Amino acid sequence: MTSEIRVLIADDHRLFCEGLKLVLNRDGISVVGQARTGRQTVEMVGELEPDVVLLDIRMPDMDGLQALAAIKSTNPEISVIILTSYNNPQYITRAISLGAAGYLMKDIDPIGVPQAVQSVVSGEAILDREILDMVVEQLSQATHPTDFTREIPSLTPQEVRILQLIAEGLDNNTIAEILSVSPNTVKTHVSNIFTKLGVSDRTQAAIWAIRRGIAVN
Repeated sequence: MTSEIRVLIADDHRLFCEGLKLVLNRDGISVVGQARTGRQTVEMVGELEPDVVLLDIRMPDMDGLQALAAIKSTNPEISVIILTSYNNPQYITRAISLGAAGYLMKDIDPIGVPQAVQSVVSGEAILDREILDMVVEQLSQATHPTDFTREIPSLTPQEVRILQLIAEGLDNNTIAEILSVSPNTVKTHVSNIFTKLGVSDRTQAAIWAIRRGIAVN
């Protein structure tokens, strides 16, 4: 699976990018491009169509959050992981609200980056429940009522239950045990849920469910 994962690195520090590329390549993940500015990132996403973008926040021309918004508006199926030096709750909330799959610090153990990429592609979560709760709480305070009036897609009872369990932070194997089905069955349901909700990852599915009262925060 990992040999098929295509990643775009977006960071204006060349040495960091080269080091990150080595770490990813070592795990069989292909780096298809390196962008130096926010605007270049958006352009390269359209050209290269990577599976995952590793995106810094502070970049010239267009910052990472602006680039994130542009990417998700035109390529919602592409997962974006913020990889930054800024451990700022406002940045985290903004990034997740704009569609980021996760938010990682640059001082993370190097092995954690390819693991995060693989997890996102596999439909697993990379954002822990504590951070998810913080994000949802802040978003709820800032959300206008009209944000909740979109038509809710038609989910089957099984899909609703799986979505609730996703929002609780459970992985596919645990969900499979709870529902007495195979992990592959859960994986298929998760994929269908993502498609119906118009999201690319578990984090966004969980936030969607919590904010609409399908899951309890």
